[in-house]
Formats: sequence, structure tokens, C-alpha cells
Amino acid sequence: MTNTGRKYRFSWRLLGDIKAGRPNLGPLTRLEVYRLMQYTFRDILEQEFGAEKADEIFYKAGLLAGKEFFTNVVGVPADLNEFVRKLQHLLMEMRIGILRIEKADPEKGSFVMTVSEDLDCSGLPETGYGICTYDEGFIAGLLESFTGETFDVKEIDCWCTGDRTCRFAVNRRAR
Repeated sequence: MTNTGRKYRFSWRLLGDIKAGRPNLGPLTRLEVYRLMQYTFRDILEQEFGAEKADEIFYKAGLLAGKEFFTNVVGVPADLNEFVRKLQHLLMEMRIGILRIEKADPEKGSFVMTVSEDLDCSGLPETGYGICTYDEGFIAGLLESFTGETFDVKEIDCWCTGDRTCRFAVNRRAR
């Protein structure tokens, strides 16, 4: 089925020419502006479709973003170690977060990773539930692009649950 009515099918070019468009302000903005956009979107999506559907949409958006980030920024690393090193460097350099791998079993496709000082929740008040659904999708998209396999990613600790880092359980889906 063709989606002829779509106006905003994602492509990397939608990020624009930042140097030309923002010659004085450049590529940086305040974290509050990012969170303002994210949480107003989330609020409206929850009002319109419910919390479960909003989470599904945020996960899918993160998945697409992870795939696009891999293709347009990460490139194709030679092996898992290079992939992790490159990703750690890029996430730090772009001020997205500080990535650490706590446990890794590449044979089983099982990982536990943390992202500290992340964009989505570091410094927010405790809510009693994790909120990094977009990040779950982002991580799944990165790993799928690197391995060609599908992963389930679930946040198991979050700043908003009283932890001071976001922790994700990552498992390759059964074939």
C-alpha cells in the first residue's frame, strides 16, 4: 500500500543544512527545549490515544532514529568492540549520554547496558515508572542495523524510578 498522503516521511535530509540555517546559533540548544518538545508530544499522544499507544509510537520513533543514526552517523564498524567504542564516543560527543556495557553475551545476543546523563530523564523527578521508551527503540534500531537481527530492549532502571542511570536489558529475538 502506498502512503501518498504522507507529508513527513523521514529522511536524513529533513535535518537540514544547520550551518546555512543557523550561522549564528549553530547546532546546539538547551536540554529544556528538547524535553519540552518530547513531553508535550507525549502528553498529546497520551490524551489522543492512551499511554500504551503513546509508548508504542515513541518506541517505533526511537527504532527508526536508531537505524537512521547508524546509517548516517555510525557507519559500518568491523566488529562489536569497534561498534561499542564508536557508539560510546558519538553519544558522548553529541551529548546524548554516557553509554556503558555492564554485561555482554554476544553469542546469545544478550546485553545489559546503561546510559547515564541521558537526554530523556536525567534530573527529572521520580515518577515510579521508567520513561525512556524512545531510548529502548533507539538502542534496538542501532543493534538491528549493526547485526541484521531483531532485538527486544526494555528499560529496567530509570532516573525516574530512583536510579541514577538508565539500564536496559537487551535480548535478541528468537529466530
